Amino acid sequence: MRVLIASSEVHPFSKTGGLADMVAALAKSLARAGIETTVLTPLYRGIAEKFPDIAPTDYLFDVPLGAKRVQAGLRRLPVEERLEILFLDQPGYFSRPSLYQENGADFADNAERFIFFAKCVAHFARYSPAKPDVVHLHDWQAGLVPLLILDQRLRDGWSSAPRTCFTIHNLAFQGNFPRSSYALTNLPADYFHPGGVEFYGGLNCLKAGIAYADFNTTVSPRYAREIMTEAYGCGLDGVLRGRQDALAGILNGVDYDEWTTTKNPFLKHPFTARQLAGKAKDKLALQAEMGLPQNAGVPLFGSITRLTDQKGIDIQLGALEEMLAAKMQFVLLGSGAPEFERACQQLAHKHQGRAAVRIGYDAGLAHRIEAGCDFFLMPSRFEPCGLNQMYSLRYGTIPIVRRTGGLDDSVIDAGDDDELADGIKFSEYSARALAKAIRKALLLYEDKKLLRFFRRNAMTADFSWERTTAEYLRVYQRARGLAAA
Repeated sequence: MRVLIASSEVHPFSKTGGLADMVAALAKSLARAGIETTVLTPLYRGIAEKFPDIAPTDYLFDVPLGAKRVQAGLRRLPVEERLEILFLDQPGYFSRPSLYQENGADFADNAERFIFFAKCVAHFARYSPAKPDVVHLHDWQAGLVPLLILDQRLRDGWSSAPRTCFTIHNLAFQGNFPRSSYALTNLPADYFHPGGVEFYGGLNCLKAGIAYADFNTTVSPRYAREIMTEAYGCGLDGVLRGRQDALAGILNGVDYDEWTTTKNPFLKHPFTARQLAGKAKDKLALQAEMGLPQNAGVPLFGSITRLTDQKGIDIQLGALEEMLAAKMQFVLLGSGAPEFERACQQLAHKHQGRAAVRIGYDAGLAHRIEAGCDFFLMPSRFEPCGLNQMYSLRYGTIPIVRRTGGLDDSVIDAGDDDELADGIKFSEYSARALAKAIRKALLLYEDKKLLRFFRRNAMTADFSWERTTAEYLRVYQRARGLAAA
């Protein structure tokens, strides 16, 4: 089987969130399972300079985009056996300071940029020498690909067209654009209706993927159920309910080659579930790096997050205002809404010696926070999957999470199973409920035997990609009509 994956971001080349990590890990795992795998992604500014082995090819894209035609080149990077990354080289669209926004505002031509990207994916699927059996699309930026392929199958006689799988990473980001943007697709008006791509009079790229892909997935079983409800459906719950027979929730895996507590270039002190001395040293090192008093006996809480409403920053700030009066420390790495950045910095200023905040993203520091903290806060309002809670488990850092989406699927509270407990969960979305969960963590920290038990359960939990990949292969088979799931 040949699989073409299309994503607007792929780690380590481009990243704004967990999408990049998931796509990179899935591609690598598919290749190692014997699947010929190609990933197609934009060539953003700086990628070619950072990865000089990326080589030009003679493949040329020349596709219609409304009333004009736009060209692009293609660059190639072989990664390992059966896996290559292809980069769509169109500087006018993709050589910019960031992927989607500048100064907090979306690029005005995002519709044009990613309709072009979707057209190039469909073009490559049809005309590349190694034609894929399945095209796996990710999020709204590639949401129009299933429709473009379907239209060419129906109108152009592309009888050997591949089947499509569309993965929703976050239903809140939909790629909504004015109706006029639909002209850029060069598709007939037949698809612009409430059962198709139309959404309150405009074009919805995510809805296009959901409506026209052969099969849809999302990144955790609970989130797949949640998005079919009005509370979590972001206006698309009816569309999703209509396609529930072609929708599966598959929990993301973790790339344990990267997220490891041994042979990790970002950690000075390796450790394992049975030898935790290195974790204690990593904690002292993290306290020093973040400017906090070095004290092995103080419970250290951490958070690595986008500072947005979705991530529960409002209730986290409220709970910490109350709980930092207790014997505890807190560190945060993240960026996002300016008002949340300011509020986090004000929290650190008010509680100097107990709280430290680093605005931005630093991959090495992310590993050191996961390794050095005792507890990890992830009180999301909603969470399609989440990866940091799974990274925390592998690093023996007990996650404190709200019961939603992938957080509920991946963390085990003592109330769920006291023999497998590896985290702390709460349900109500409030600062009060989170503060109560933090108090439970402080009690757990004082019971060293129970804390070791939780840590051992956490570090031996298995979220390897082999399991996840097997589920995606079953989905690909369903999409191709070869086998039942």
